[in-house]
Amino acid sequence: MDFLAGLHPKIVHFPIALLSAYTLFEILGIVLKNEFLSKVAHLFLFLGVLSTLAAVLTGNQAEEVAEALKKQGVVIQLQAISEHSDYANYTVWFFSALLVYRTFLVLKKKFQGTIKYLFIVLALAGFFLVFETGEHGGKLVYKYGIGTDLKKMEITK
Repeated sequence: MDFLAGLHPKIVHFPIALLSAYTLFEILGIVLKNEFLSKVAHLFLFLGVLSTLAAVLTGNQAEEVAEALKKQGVVIQLQAISEHSDYANYTVWFFSALLVYRTFLVLKKKFQGTIKYLFIVLALAGFFLVFETGEHGGKLVYKYGIGTDLKKMEITK
């Protein structure tokens, strides 16, 4: 499963981009009262949730690799990994629930009026979770060297 762990740094950029685009298109679609932008937002939300699931799956594998390295004596900041993992899980659950709720409202033709403005607030709250997940993930790479050649050098010592 090291293969999946190695994909994590590549995959994480998809949910960041897609869920950020979702937030932007959700706001624009509602404020501009543009049905096409609203449909694009819904598509970005769907694709963002799928990519977030992939990122969490590969991230869980990366966490297992980190735990195994820690057992070998490599200095790994498991607390920092845990914080990143927590935010990633909050993000996937939040956006999954948002997708289900939004899809239900669209299918029932109730995605209108003040409900739409509630989704601006929810999209921004979700964007905050994406930001925090990325912030904590970036700290793992740039502060602790997780997933970089710095960690590979520690292993070979």
